[in-house]
Amino acid sequence: MPTVEELYRNYGILADATETAGQHKDAYQAILDAVKGGTKEKRLAAQFIPKFFKHFPELADSAINAQLDLCEDEDVSIRRQAIKELPQFATGDNLPRVADILTQLLQSDDSAEFNLVNNALLSIFKMDAKGTLGGLFSQILQGEDIVRERAIKFLSTKLKTLPEEVMTKEVEEFILTESKKVLEDVTGEEFVLFMKILSGLKSLQTVSGRQQLVELVAEQADLEQTFNPSDPDCVDRLLQCTRQAVPLFSKNVHSTKFVTYFCEHVLPNLSSLTTPVEGLDIQLEVLKLLAEMSSFCGDMEKLESNLKKLFDKLLEYMPLPPEEAENGENAGNEEPKLQFSYVECLLYSFHQLGRKLPDFLTAKLNAEKLKDFKIRLQYFARGLQVYIRQLRLALQGKTGEALKTEENKIKVVALKITNNINVLIKDLFHIPPSYKSTVTLSWKPVQKADASQKRASEDTTSSSPPKKASAGPKRDARQIYNPPSGKYSSNLGSFSYEQRGGFRGGRGRGWGGRGNRSRGRIY
Repeated sequence: MPTVEELYRNYGILADATETAGQHKDAYQAILDAVKGGTKEKRLAAQFIPKFFKHFPELADSAINAQLDLCEDEDVSIRRQAIKELPQFATGDNLPRVADILTQLLQSDDSAEFNLVNNALLSIFKMDAKGTLGGLFSQILQGEDIVRERAIKFLSTKLKTLPEEVMTKEVEEFILTESKKVLEDVTGEEFVLFMKILSGLKSLQTVSGRQQLVELVAEQADLEQTFNPSDPDCVDRLLQCTRQAVPLFSKNVHSTKFVTYFCEHVLPNLSSLTTPVEGLDIQLEVLKLLAEMSSFCGDMEKLESNLKKLFDKLLEYMPLPPEEAENGENAGNEEPKLQFSYVECLLYSFHQLGRKLPDFLTAKLNAEKLKDFKIRLQYFARGLQVYIRQLRLALQGKTGEALKTEENKIKVVALKITNNINVLIKDLFHIPPSYKSTVTLSWKPVQKADASQKRASEDTTSSSPPKKASAGPKRDARQIYNPPSGKYSSNLGSFSYEQRGGFRGGRGRGWGGRGNRSRGRIY
């Protein structure tokens, strides 16, 4: 083994030779051999090997392997030095291999070491983006789970920081092509991260680009499969995918395929939906997604049939007035519970799709059915007016900080819900029914918001018992408006839940197991 003195002497020979250093192969080989020496020799080798690497292409494999030995040394300071110098080996055909190595090193639990790996990857990214991506995607597809997870996270957080001259159209096309391969076999959480990666690409900001993303989401949602409402994973998968699709829809990128699927398969099974997310009002979540998508639905093949399904579901939440006894008192029936949040979603969706078939209520329903619907609307509107007055009275004179209390924030949202329903009911009372009014859904910001902005929203309880909110940090806290029960009494409450990323189970086209993959480092 060469000593420290011999290493410095060999360094001097190579440094003095400058461009003719390649003629001193023995001196460089001695430096390579130092990786088997003591701590001091290894530290010097970690610096000297990369410095003269370019002069010895015939020793490239030996040099890279020697540096890798140092990257796995027991001494953390040696590892850090070796990792820091790795980008110097990223020349020509060696770059994808170095990217692959650095990607595997992302599994380090040492924070300083981990940061060095990140910086090294970013450094070679700027040398050759496609080559670096090749190494990253190689490990995402074949590497250990921890490496795969961290490589995906690296892409989702770092790509957006790279300048345009690095993220060229060709590079973005490569990312899309490789991502499609990965999306054949992902977990729900990974899918969400890849949608974040892809939706951030400049080339996919166009109408055609967003359409491509919608098609990717539709493929993941597997809208051709039979919907199983009693399978929590099946329901969760559909909701996760739909949440990713919603921000992509616009007047030019239609939601028709998703809206059709919801009307035909989900609405008829609304009451039997199950979810792995504790505390989530799954029925309301579905109705909110449908309402958001309905604004961007294009021409639908079975419009009348689907509008009928939507109408029937709306009727379930629009009760008939209780029968009154001869003395004008309630004839023993309980006052129906008005579920405002559900009705807002269903009425809005019906109003949006009804525009496409404006004579549905007059020509497609018989007179008795239409009369029944108007009685329900009238009864609901009557209760609505009482709640609107109560809410306005409760909020009267309150400004600034007073409106920021939890109780008042819920009341503000409740007022939005009731006002929205009121506007939509008035439209439907027109003769013939009108579909001209425009409202902003209660959980959406009034001003035009960026598509990537998280949706603030509120919920309401269903007829089922209240569920315990899930523990942990809340990413999408929602307030719930408890519609009053009894004769127009008021009752407000709040509730929050965690909207989890991730589908239960492992990876796979059924979002099941990903199958066997190689283990261990594959330098």
